[in-house]
Amino acid sequence: MGQLEGKTAVVTGGGTGIGLATAVRLADEGAHVFITGRRKTQLDAAVETIGSARATAVAGDISNLADLDRLYDTVGTRGRGLDVLFANAAAASFATLEQITEEHFDQTFDVNVRGTVFTVQKALPLLNDGASVILNSSVRADDGVAAFGTYAASKAALRSFARTWANELKDRNIRVNVVSPGTIDTPGLDGVAATTDAPVTKAQFAAGVPLGRIGRADEVANAVAFLASEQSSFILGANLYVDGGENQF
Repeated sequence: MGQLEGKTAVVTGGGTGIGLATAVRLADEGAHVFITGRRKTQLDAAVETIGSARATAVAGDISNLADLDRLYDTVGTRGRGLDVLFANAAAASFATLEQITEEHFDQTFDVNVRGTVFTVQKALPLLNDGASVILNSSVRADDGVAAFGTYAASKAALRSFARTWANELKDRNIRVNVVSPGTIDTPGLDGVAATTDAPVTKAQFAAGVPLGRIGRADEVANAVAFLASEQSSFILGANLYVDGGENQF
């Protein structure tokens, strides 16, 4: 028996990277996982990886409220409510203060902040008492890396919302917590590294991590599974860094 046997979970941005690794882990713990994302081909491949008996894909964009309604309508048809929500989907593009455009700012905040707010709000009618909500923030919310300003601010907003929502939902014993990954080897990181000499860039990232390497997506998934389970029953409003010490010294 897994720690989440018979539970229902939702993972946004579940087609690749941290989202996919987490969906796999939650399913391995016994949950039926609903995954959503904008790219149907990735979602279909993810369901094949997880197994169609354990996962359901619903294509959609979290910044589109109609897509969120369709996601939760589908979750509701299972008839078991919702026990775990991992609000993971995010947009990432980078610009210095001089380079920020309206389009860059609006896209980042529409997905990362507005999309996450309504991902959680629209889940409320389905969330079972005792459910776990986990938001995906980032160490970049803390460290002031150049050109990450808009992205970092959007992730800092999630940390702030988590504190408030943890307080607002505690009477239902719904626990809201945050994971803040450091530099993780994902397709998103590949996209950043592709603009330079990728092996050199990844080596530079690794050099900034006290453990001496870039993290793996499954290591973040392990932290999310912990926060989703009863093993973290006395953890509320917390921010769990999964960063190899990158932002701790």
